[in-house]
Amino acid sequence: MSEEKTLIVDVNEKPQGIQWLFLSFQHVFAMFGATILVPMMTKFPVSVALFASGIGTLIYTVCTKRKVPVYLGSSFAYITAVILAVEAMGGNISAAQTGLILVGLIYVVVAIVIKFVGKAWIDKLLPPIVIGPMIAVIGLGLAGNAISNAGFVADGKIAPMIVAIVTFLVAALISSQAKGFLKIVPFLVAIIIGYILSLCFGIVDLSGVAKAAWFSIPEFAFPFSMPDLLGTHFREYQFYFGPETLAILPVAIVTISEHIGDHTVLGKICGKNFLKDPGLDKTLIGDGVATAVSAFLGGPANTTYGENTGVIGLTKIGSVYVTCGAAVIAIILSFCGKISAVISSIPSCVLGGMSILLYGVIASNGLRILIDAQVDFNKQRNLIIASAMLVIGLGGAVFPLGGSATLSGTALAAIVGVILNLLLPDKSEN
Repeated sequence: MSEEKTLIVDVNEKPQGIQWLFLSFQHVFAMFGATILVPMMTKFPVSVALFASGIGTLIYTVCTKRKVPVYLGSSFAYITAVILAVEAMGGNISAAQTGLILVGLIYVVVAIVIKFVGKAWIDKLLPPIVIGPMIAVIGLGLAGNAISNAGFVADGKIAPMIVAIVTFLVAALISSQAKGFLKIVPFLVAIIIGYILSLCFGIVDLSGVAKAAWFSIPEFAFPFSMPDLLGTHFREYQFYFGPETLAILPVAIVTISEHIGDHTVLGKICGKNFLKDPGLDKTLIGDGVATAVSAFLGGPANTTYGENTGVIGLTKIGSVYVTCGAAVIAIILSFCGKISAVISSIPSCVLGGMSILLYGVIASNGLRILIDAQVDFNKQRNLIIASAMLVIGLGGAVFPLGGSATLSGTALAAIVGVILNLLLPDKSEN
């Protein structure tokens, strides 16, 4: 890939003053809805997920030598596996946390292999015809969440729909029509306007804000006993290596594929090849260590966030200082109950309106990978691979592995794509 400047603010450039703060807050808003949704579904404390996303992003930035503007948030890929592991253990989180720590270590092992053997074998397993549909499945797979959050459902109320439409239009119009600094903060402006409109409609619940404390320590969990601190009770779990733990590990195949796809998309946006510089080994180590640290603290798995990649794609602001600023803000918010409560009070219809645009950008970038790689869909093999991945990934397919372990959604689509790519010969390579 030829490296050319495609960004308004490049990766190693630092915005000044209040602009830096606003740009970082925009990334916080972009990741916030998804990052807190994962712990809400898996019963992790939201404060820990916020802290883990912030510290994980900083860990990643150090591991990649400040060369990649990635933001790490809570991973959706492990939700089902974690819920099943906790249920199988009667509510005990030991299997879930141990499994996620091991997932992080798997990333590190794969990175070490790539360091010494190279990544040609990964290129063989995951060519554009596999990665492109995989990214499309990730974006389109989230489309249902965006639509339901926006309120466009049967018997939906008109007020949330109006808020979602206004939020979407504000973000779209500012992104495409505005000039100057306003053009690079479309989501922040859209959320503020959407929130004000929601207040006017009376659909903002502020009860949690009144009850929240100004300062509170995140409810961490540790694999050893910790004394309570300032009224905060820390949970405890044990390292556990039973079948409930092992059932989580296959999901790493999918998230590694997502990792490569996300970095490919981000590289296209930034006009760089991040898989070469700083290298896939370093990006994987950063992602893996961040996930292991998050799990050690009682949080969910981390993953590179397509929402924030979408922000960079639309704003053309790719500064690593901005993503690191967002990480610091997330850490601060994890300790500030009042502010976290205010952000948590943002109605789902506001986030839904914005997500329609963001998730669409993710899916479209999957198509962009196919176009840029000039994938020939006159070839029957390419048509079969993409078709199978899209239908399986979006159709709700589930494949049982025995016991509580299953493959579904993006995971199953990715594996099907890899297998078909290996089984169906590419005659152009013969």
